[in-house]
Amino acid sequence: MKQIVAVIFGLGLLCNALLFVPQALAVWRKKTDEGVSLITFGGFSVLQAIGIVHGSYQHDLSLILGMAASLLSCGTVTLLTLMYRLRRKRGIAAQ
Repeated sequence: MKQIVAVIFGLGLLCNALLFVPQALAVWRKKTDEGVSLITFGGFSVLQAIGIVHGSYQHDLSLILGMAASLLSCGTVTLLTLMYRLRRKRGIAAQ
């Protein structure tokens, strides 16, 4: 039973990571940060990094890999948002 729960947990973490992909694609395609909360995605990224550290201490490979996948996808949204926000603010400052 413990193994079944571990597999379901790992699949849940993979699904969690996949939930950030549409937002990352939308930001990348539109080339704008509008409508994206940097605080929300930045906070998620920090929590996922903490999850990776916790998984390391617990020797939980499912948690480490799941949180790493989530950090990759959510971190992409965070970095794209930062990039486009800085670009937009520089454009406003230059005018």
